[in-house]
Amino acid sequence: MNPAKRLAIFERFRNANPEPRGELAYASPFELLVAVILSAQATDKSVNRATGPLYRKANTPQALLKLGVSGLEQYIKSIGLYRTKAKNIIATCGMLLEKHGGNVPRDRAALEELPGVGRKTANVVLNIAFGEATIAVDTHIFRISNRTGLAPGKDPLAVEQKLLKVTPEAFRLHAHHWLILHGRYVCLARKPRCGECPIRDLCEFRGKTGKSTA
Repeated sequence: MNPAKRLAIFERFRNANPEPRGELAYASPFELLVAVILSAQATDKSVNRATGPLYRKANTPQALLKLGVSGLEQYIKSIGLYRTKAKNIIATCGMLLEKHGGNVPRDRAALEELPGVGRKTANVVLNIAFGEATIAVDTHIFRISNRTGLAPGKDPLAVEQKLLKVTPEAFRLHAHHWLILHGRYVCLARKPRCGECPIRDLCEFRGKTGKSTA
């Protein structure tokens, strides 16, 4: 895909949604971190249903440590892999208190040291909590980047590196939000809604469905 097409794609995303936001509910970097850990292989809606009551009871590392693994499990047992996630979150709380004064670090290496935190989670926290122009490649972004020709790559890291290289600087801060929302609601995995797609004429996907409504 040539640079002019990429620019046009992001311009259309920005025109339609100038200030995109993630769909996880949070009120602090710590609440966001916990929510993102919980969101692995789970929907944002299911995470929000669990964290609403949880954060009313405990929304700091100290308070979650007091709950303990078994106490935390009672709030998140509706989420997949909840036992593993509970252990990771409690261990993360301990590490935050021990190494970072109870604060979420604004540093990729320090974030990735935390149990249950990988590169994607670190990118989400750095972007949303701290306003850094990172791109967290989930299944939606991986699919769209390859399907449209925007930034093809063989694995999430390759796609992330390509997106950081080819996304115009003015769009990098919000790029992953636009792409996630596009994948979640328009460019679906099994039945993409090409007829509703705002970038249909720019997309290089050969298997487009339907006719444009634009």
